[in-house]
Amino acid sequence: KRVLLIDADAQGSLTASLGYREPDKLDITLANVMGNIINEKEMDVEYGILRHEEGVDLMPGNIELSGIEVSLVNVMSRETVLRSYIEEQRSRYDYMPSLGMLTINAVAAADSILIPVQAAYLPVKGLEQLIKTIGKVKRQINPRLEIEGILMTMVDSRTTYARDISKLLIENYG
Repeated sequence: KRVLLIDADAQGSLTASLGYREPDKLDITLANVMGNIINEKEMDVEYGILRHEEGVDLMPGNIELSGIEVSLVNVMSRETVLRSYIEEQRSRYDYMPSLGMLTINAVAAADSILIPVQAAYLPVKGLEQLIKTIGKVKRQINPRLEIEGILMTMVDSRTTYARDISKLLIENYG
């Protein structure tokens, strides 16, 4: 399957996790792409996409996204800027992405969302609010949006704590 990962994090966490150690030094990132969309500049569909050795493509993120978030405040239809980029890419990929303004842009653009959640108290506590936000985006902006599922991460089944958190998630969300 062809997969496009979009790092909408100003810290560039996904980009760094995929081995790009200094996201802030990349020449082209999601910030450039969104800036071009806002300013109605044409781009090649390959613009800024990095090919990862594991077979996925990445639209990297970095600190420049914090400036774009501020810029989005005054943009008409700001919730759909990222969606317009994803629509241009949709035919090229089987899977794409799918809270700040950039996160809302990502959710407004996605067909479905897979929610990773650490087996710990605070991430699980934030899950309820995220699900409410997703529901609001579905009602107001993107009616085709679906929650694909919840992916438990960093689970150490040997501990009672992790087993209790896992049980709680299954009881509440299936």
